[in-house]
Amino acid sequence: MARRLADKIAVITGGTTGIGLATAKRFAAEGARLFITGRRKAELDKAVAEIGSGATGIVADSTDMADLNRLYAQVKADAGRIDVLFANAGGGSHLALGAITEEQFDDTFGRNVKGVVFTVQKALPLLVDGASVILTGSTASIVAMPTFSVYGASKAAVRSFARHWTLDLKERHIRVNVLSPGPTATPGLVGLAGDDKAAQLGLLDKLSAEVPLGRVADPDEIAGAALFLASQDSSFVTGIELFADGGSAQV
Repeated sequence: MARRLADKIAVITGGTTGIGLATAKRFAAEGARLFITGRRKAELDKAVAEIGSGATGIVADSTDMADLNRLYAQVKADAGRIDVLFANAGGGSHLALGAITEEQFDDTFGRNVKGVVFTVQKALPLLVDGASVILTGSTASIVAMPTFSVYGASKAAVRSFARHWTLDLKERHIRVNVLSPGPTATPGLVGLAGDDKAAQLGLLDKLSAEVPLGRVADPDEIAGAALFLASQDSSFVTGIELFADGGSAQV
């Protein structure tokens, strides 16, 4: 059976852990040559070792223009093009209205909005016509939660980017889609409960009870959705927000 990303060049930002790492492994298994980024070299080296041959790790912060320039200079020198770009790096903290600080706002919008804009824009000279661009969104873009207003607004901006960029890039047939996970058992999510194992399990149980499918996702399940958007299986899909959320934001 043919591998779905055979001979494709893929770039994944934030590829050292969680959904990014699971997606990198899935893309590699499907034949892609990978470039992944992370902000910490030790974690990046570990991720590259887990992914195996064909993966290159580049230390980069997506909010830093010099880092992005260096990333794409290396991709150009080593591969010459990009077939799949997964702008996955992001994050942010959560504060209720009344406690929001300028620092928290700038950090969250820097990582989820500024970083995404320039990750994609600086990739344009390397993206082949017909490339797939995937942006990481969140159910927080449409589901209100206490303390999540800044984070949710930043992910709503990501959704808007996909709509507008689909039109901006239509002459090149570049597809732009958003992948919005629901609760997923990543180190980042589990870490919200601190280091206590019982508290972590309690958080996962609480979140599972809120999902129609009755559980949180495994990162590899989100990676499967990313593979769909990256491959020719989604050749007539662009401008959408694909929710991989167990129904949590749908019913």
